[in-house]
Amino acid sequence: MAASAGRHSAGRDQPGPESAGGDDGDIRLSARVFGVVQGVGFRFWTMGKAEELGLTGLVKNLDDGSVSVIAEGPQNRVQDLLDWLKSDNTPGRVERVEDTLSAAEGGFRGFNAR
Repeated sequence: MAASAGRHSAGRDQPGPESAGGDDGDIRLSARVFGVVQGVGFRFWTMGKAEELGLTGLVKNLDDGSVSVIAEGPQNRVQDLLDWLKSDNTPGRVERVEDTLSAAEGGFRGFNAR
């Protein structure tokens, strides 16, 4: 598992084909997004981006003002979501993203916001 701080992170450890989740190669992104990310439509836009990429999962506000994102799907699409989370294209102001990639666990139906 790898964690990254800041808007961009080079050299993240990523699962290779032999460690990707499930028989279909799906992986799971678990991320916490810090900054001005509550009250700005961040969950709504994240859900839209994840749905556009065909991912399943969940986005929710946390009590400390950060946002939790769990997304599962093909590695390239999960990476696209992570890149978007770290970009200047998100609503609000992302100060840093802490993320881990692991094997997908399944169990999500669509992508939901709480």
